[in-house]
Amino acid sequence: MIRQFDLRSSSRRAGLPKNFLHDRDSSSESVEQAVRAILHRVQRDGDHALRYYEKKFSGVRLASIKIPEKEIRSALKNANPKFVAILKKAAANIRRFHLHQRRSSWKIREQFNSDLRQLYLPIERVGVYVPGGRAAYPSTVLMNVIPAQVAGVKEIHLVSPPDKNGKVNSDVLLAAAILNVRNVYCAGGAQAIAALAFGTEAIPAVDKIVGPGNIFVATAKRLVFGIVGIDSFAGPSEVVILADDSARTEFIASDMIAQAEHDERASSILVTTSGSSASHVEAEIQKIVRFLPRRKIIETSLKQHGAIILVRSLTQGVEIVNLLAPEHLEIVTKNQEQTLKMIKHAGSIFLGNYSPVALGDYFAGTNHVLPTGRTARFSSPLSVDDFVKKSSVTNYSKKKMNSVSEDIAYFAEREGLTAHAFSLRLRGKNDRT
Repeated sequence: MIRQFDLRSSSRRAGLPKNFLHDRDSSSESVEQAVRAILHRVQRDGDHALRYYEKKFSGVRLASIKIPEKEIRSALKNANPKFVAILKKAAANIRRFHLHQRRSSWKIREQFNSDLRQLYLPIERVGVYVPGGRAAYPSTVLMNVIPAQVAGVKEIHLVSPPDKNGKVNSDVLLAAAILNVRNVYCAGGAQAIAALAFGTEAIPAVDKIVGPGNIFVATAKRLVFGIVGIDSFAGPSEVVILADDSARTEFIASDMIAQAEHDERASSILVTTSGSSASHVEAEIQKIVRFLPRRKIIETSLKQHGAIILVRSLTQGVEIVNLLAPEHLEIVTKNQEQTLKMIKHAGSIFLGNYSPVALGDYFAGTNHVLPTGRTARFSSPLSVDDFVKKSSVTNYSKKKMNSVSEDIAYFAEREGLTAHAFSLRLRGKNDRT
């Protein structure tokens, strides 16, 4: 069911297939062409195009694009009290974690009554895409909306595809109600991204779009980047588990299966120093998976993109992990803190037998919007920083300008920018007269 690679007699990645790091890469010119056509039509025709594409792709005729606030409040009123309590606990945990990420503006005082500053300002208007249709993801609402609220974003506009009855899923509306999100729209796919980027009669254009989606949504976000900001170019989800013989093999197996049930392109990889653990994990996977409703998806994912990699030492295992730069990393070793110190690239890290990825997906408070496809080498989990922008401020007095104008003018002339030099000397000259 799952590939195995024994690297105990080799170094670093030797023994892995050449395409191992890129075996989920896919680019489709036909998808991009289709998405470009959707973007153009929504930009041109607005709400009419939204209704057209919803009817074309999902067979749903939209009565209303914007969800009335009464309907959002009703989702909370009619919800299961147990689930409401759980969502509120999760929201509190997520908010508490993200509150620690807030930054303050600062100032450097210069001589002669001058100063330099950096201002942290919230983005004014953010669009949140929440997948829907056949499934519901209220956790996506929490993970994307809360850091925006903590950052101080004034307007949050949430879009989610309709179900077969032409409605946004009630659990998505419930999460929106708990967070007091009032602007919710029934729209999905690339057409919803287009609406957020360009604006329609019902949906205003935003400054940044965040949230996960299928290949059409991801392609649309990539194509509108520059017109608006986006969170990331997200790909299929992934987990790497770095383990020694202290790991509970049934836990490892369950976490690999949990990752695989996302979709057929998800990746679940075990890197272990223990041959016995490797064998037991594979056996546990086969035992567990046959009873699960999403068995076909899981088996396809594990067969095509899963792996068990045997290494001779944790040092070699860490080298593999840093090479993979995974979205999720579980470290289950005897000295997990020491192992953690060697990790250079990972989106979200989970320590020990009792910290599964699912804990971060829903409840702990860390964000589950993470860099995929080795982009953890240079990017980070979604955070409050994604919803603020920085402005720098320069405030020089006449005396301060006079003290530096000639030096800077000379610098400008070295680059051939004589008008720059003139603007500096003009101020210095005026100050000396």
